[in-house]
Amino acid sequence: MQAIRNILVVMTPNQPEELALKRAKLIAGVTHSRLHLLICDKRDEHGQFLAATAQKLQDEGYEVATHQAWHNSFHETIIGVQQAENCGLVIKQHFPENPLKRALLTPDDWKLLRYCPCPVLIAKTNRPWTAGVILAAVDVGNNSAEHRALHASLISNAFEMAGIAKGALHVFSAHPSPMLSAADPTFQLRETIEARYREQCHAFVKEFELDTQQMHVKEGPADILIPDMARELDAVVTVIGTVARTGLSGALIGNTAEAVLDAVETDVLVLKPQAVMAQLEKQLQS
Repeated sequence: MQAIRNILVVMTPNQPEELALKRAKLIAGVTHSRLHLLICDKRDEHGQFLAATAQKLQDEGYEVATHQAWHNSFHETIIGVQQAENCGLVIKQHFPENPLKRALLTPDDWKLLRYCPCPVLIAKTNRPWTAGVILAAVDVGNNSAEHRALHASLISNAFEMAGIAKGALHVFSAHPSPMLSAADPTFQLRETIEARYREQCHAFVKEFELDTQQMHVKEGPADILIPDMARELDAVVTVIGTVARTGLSGALIGNTAEAVLDAVETDVLVLKPQAVMAQLEKQLQS
């Protein structure tokens, strides 16, 4: 987070609150990043709004650039400007989709999370971050190299967000329920599953120099438990990640991340491993 030098802020004119801009100002105030304000619209009618917003930000001491563009679709426009301006973070406000539209079409936010080759912060609430809880969701049961790299990124970014917010970091991991058909006997009994995950959580706490009270583990599906834990801790930001590969039809980002985005009552930061982001950038340049 501290290394980010350019932040792309997706603007929504005529909305009662610019939550994305509010979060961008908070982060840029600490990282001294340049703000790139983007309106995705074919119609060239927002110049006055962008100019007035940019001037106000400049008067407040921020470095600002403005863009109005449209390239095929909403998410493609955002990603095109993100690539052109070398932005290390995209911030967008979440707007609930019409239920009928959701049933027929993939939501714009999902598409952005699937294809954007940099971290994306979805602003969902107007709650202040100050002194709030930052919740990082990890899968301690997966020790693959890709997951370990993602865990390091999740914890690092969550730590930095907690620093920006002057808040507290908490980490959560869900573990599976017993499965009698599991090939590994460990996953056939609740006691052995919990014991293994407790041991892995202990190692995780030690590796990332956390306090044991910062680590939480519960049994059940992650897409349900993560929003529950966010509510229990009264979190203001939930940090989640995905290691899903490109090329999987409709599943670049895991269903868990998409379900969490919809269900959680906090802002959401979504991260991908460096290898996945590099692969996405390569596809965009081909």
